[in-house]
Amino acid sequence: MAGGEQRGERPGGPARVALQKEIGLGSACAIIIGNIIGSGIFISPKGVLEHTGSVGLALIIWVLGGGVAALGSLCYAELGVTIPKSGGDYSYVTEIFGGLAGFLLLWSAVLIMYPTSLAVIALTFSNYVLQPVFPNCIPPYNASRILSMVCLLLLTWVNSSSVRWATRIQDIFTAGKLLALALIITVGFIQIFKGNYEELTPSKAFNFWMTPSVGHLALAFLQGSFAFSGWNFLNYVTEELVDPRRNLPRAIFISIPLVTFVYTFTNIAYFTAMSPQELLSSNAVAVCLATLIIMLVGDTYTLINYVSFINYLCYGVTIIGLIVLRWKKPKIFRPIKVNLLIPVTYLAFWAFLLIFSIYSEPVVCGVGLIIILTGVPVFFLGVYWRNKPKCVNRLTESVTCWGQKLCFVVYPQDGVPEEDEVSAARSQVPASETSLRK
Repeated sequence: MAGGEQRGERPGGPARVALQKEIGLGSACAIIIGNIIGSGIFISPKGVLEHTGSVGLALIIWVLGGGVAALGSLCYAELGVTIPKSGGDYSYVTEIFGGLAGFLLLWSAVLIMYPTSLAVIALTFSNYVLQPVFPNCIPPYNASRILSMVCLLLLTWVNSSSVRWATRIQDIFTAGKLLALALIITVGFIQIFKGNYEELTPSKAFNFWMTPSVGHLALAFLQGSFAFSGWNFLNYVTEELVDPRRNLPRAIFISIPLVTFVYTFTNIAYFTAMSPQELLSSNAVAVCLATLIIMLVGDTYTLINYVSFINYLCYGVTIIGLIVLRWKKPKIFRPIKVNLLIPVTYLAFWAFLLIFSIYSEPVVCGVGLIIILTGVPVFFLGVYWRNKPKCVNRLTESVTCWGQKLCFVVYPQDGVPEEDEVSAARSQVPASETSLRK
């Protein structure tokens, strides 16, 4: 068996396969921080500034973006311990709304959100690694693509083989990214102490070169949300988290404020070293990134709008599921129960963002919705249609078996350890100890 799986004996029953609990609080924080902080902080500042029209409002958007991510994370914390299954959004939406909704969410994630985000991150990484070798020009096209593919294949193999090694590598890279951003922030403070903060004074920071509309503000949030994407990733490995009832909310309370602080002060550092006009004239703050995806789909910021719109749509559906679950199963045991005002506030912002994003970018958002809806016929042909020809079933089973062997995965079995723990905790945890109860 792979390092992330173990066999256990059920009392009076056969052996079962389950995931090992190897992710502690430190690694949980590293997973959240490592999955949030990436190429977005070097790409999104231009998009945020472009739609806000001033430095001051752009910084406010970054702070509010962290607050919205924190609200969503708290809602996901309740779902994560109420439905203690790995798989994140997919598991929750499938459990609450049924197979079609879960399939469409996974369809959009597999086709757009994850591949696009990983491609942007890998290509940004390869460009930064190769830039010292080619200091006077953009790294060669083929070199950056080959390095990106090697990086993705290596990390895929590590994540499939061992959770322990994956979390160690995650810890190392998270520390490296934070160190790099810490250096940028330090340089920014040095610039401020030298008196180079003219763009941050109130008179200049809120000197609008354009008056942003409500639609512009919605698009600015979409651009910023690309940099914050990944805040829900810990819910995908809930079954591997040590004591998720305690460590899941703790990891959120530590990670989201830290990321918000880093992002805000990184943007402040940018404005001590360059003017808003200089920032807007570049395709990325640190490196001019030209990617295959951008050439096929459009410019970077249109791509970000695609991904962020679908991301927020999926987040909102999942959090609507939290309210539906409260209504359908009011007596289900919830080790964490957030105040109902938290999901309602998030959904109010979510509705504002989606409505005005569709109004401002109808083509971009419309294409995103169409891509999601293309999964409907696939669901009915591949999942809902039970009486398929035997040859189709044999082919599907063969491909599934091959994929399981390649990635060292098994189909989840009933009675996972977290469900047993939650059942045990039901009689052990006093109501007064549950955090964030209504």
